[in-house]
Amino acid sequence: MEETTLERLRYPIGKYEIPNPITEEHLQEWIAILEHLPERLGALVNPLSEVQLETAYRPGGWTVRQLVHHISDSHHHSYIRFKWALTEANPTIKPYFEKEWANLFDAKTAPIQLSLNHLTAVHAKLVYLLKGLSPDDLQRKFTHPEGNEETTLAENIGRYAWHGGHHLAHIEQLIKRSKW
Repeated sequence: MEETTLERLRYPIGKYEIPNPITEEHLQEWIAILEHLPERLGALVNPLSEVQLETAYRPGGWTVRQLVHHISDSHHHSYIRFKWALTEANPTIKPYFEKEWANLFDAKTAPIQLSLNHLTAVHAKLVYLLKGLSPDDLQRKFTHPEGNEETTLAENIGRYAWHGGHHLAHIEQLIKRSKW
């Protein structure tokens, strides 16, 4: 497969770019995206058959089932990172090996409803938390040990709004290409 085609399949909405400055409008838009992600994801994947759930969104990519479980796992980690940054001074977060998590038994075989329910609960808590953050809270940081990259909570809100949309687009494009 041609490299540019593969890149479009990998990043259908582009890579995350941090706006400068991050405005109140950005934050409100991102929080709304996070608030509606579980509902949008459920509406997209619940009609799919078991065979469709086992279809990779691109050559060498995860199946729809693995994507659903990945989104839930990743956003759970994000919620914890917000809590750490709000309760510790610039903590170094613990990364996780998402590719290995996606290859675990549960990510490959568990009913997607488990992760849809989990994502609904995590996002309800996350959105409630985010709506209550002060401007000072939004500037709190955590550090990712890979590259020692510092991230503000404002940036992380945008990153996870993008992340959800990124994987929704993977599934939407697969459905469109497959004419499901």
